Amino acid sequence: MKIIMITPAPPRTRHGNRVTALRWRGILEGLGHRVTLAQTYDAQRCDLMIALHARRSHAALRAYRDHYPRAPLVLALTGTDLYRDMQNSEEARASLRMATRLVALQPLASRELPRAVRGKLRVIVQSAQAPPAGVKPPHTGFPVCVVGHLREEKDPFRAAMAVRGLPASSRIRVLHAGKALNPQMERKAKREAQTNSRYSWLGELPRWRVRRLLAACRLMVLSSRMEGGANVISEAGAAGLPVLASKIPGTVGLLGDSYPGYFRVGDTGELRELLTRAEDDAAFLRALQRHMARLAPMFQPSREIAGWRNLLAELKL
Repeated sequence: MKIIMITPAPPRTRHGNRVTALRWRGILEGLGHRVTLAQTYDAQRCDLMIALHARRSHAALRAYRDHYPRAPLVLALTGTDLYRDMQNSEEARASLRMATRLVALQPLASRELPRAVRGKLRVIVQSAQAPPAGVKPPHTGFPVCVVGHLREEKDPFRAAMAVRGLPASSRIRVLHAGKALNPQMERKAKREAQTNSRYSWLGELPRWRVRRLLAACRLMVLSSRMEGGANVISEAGAAGLPVLASKIPGTVGLLGDSYPGYFRVGDTGELRELLTRAEDDAAFLRALQRHMARLAPMFQPSREIAGWRNLLAELKL
């Protein structure tokens, strides 16, 4: 079967949508299909379209529907789709109506959808590879990582702000991997690294280096204001790495409502308290680790593959 996959993220970038599209292409090719990645639809012949992002891929969905009114069309929903564009964009809502099936990355996404389209939704949690054996956190020090590009939705400097002014006895250091998506963010990251001795900006890293970073840290911070179901949580789960996360629906959908490592969005003081507790209270850190270990099977590649196999079977493809 020939599949065209539409993603607004440009080639040779490591934007979240592009990383997801590349992984899905690998899964679908492993299931025996031919997959072409594109940013736009130019009337190419295919058996199925899979599009990421309801609003930004709307023109491609509309063009595909004009050529193939009854052909299967799968729309994958991003965080900005679910938690911003559904309320503000008629194009995003029209994309929902055109789709044969909707894919979300965590189950709480259904709450954001109009009732009329909820029956189309299928949840396929993103998977991740385990980090290489032998990479472990240092015996001394307490490295904490932030993994995510520098943009407003990620609230990227919240961890850096939280470690300012920690007592000299604290061993916490923040290692931030991610690309600055505009010059202002780059200047801010460089300035923070110069003035905050507990913060290092590593820039954009390839995935294999990100996995090594996760394995070498004691904790990860995910401070996002908006997520559809962050793949970095899957990466942390595969690495057995505890997470301190802002309590937003896209993250609660993966970690669960009872997860003990949440802080309020944008609450620097609450995050600082959690970081200090994780460093000083071994029982709290073990509780976070146990919770992540229970979630680990959810992030297995075999489950993501099965999700796509089942979805294609539903579509009789």
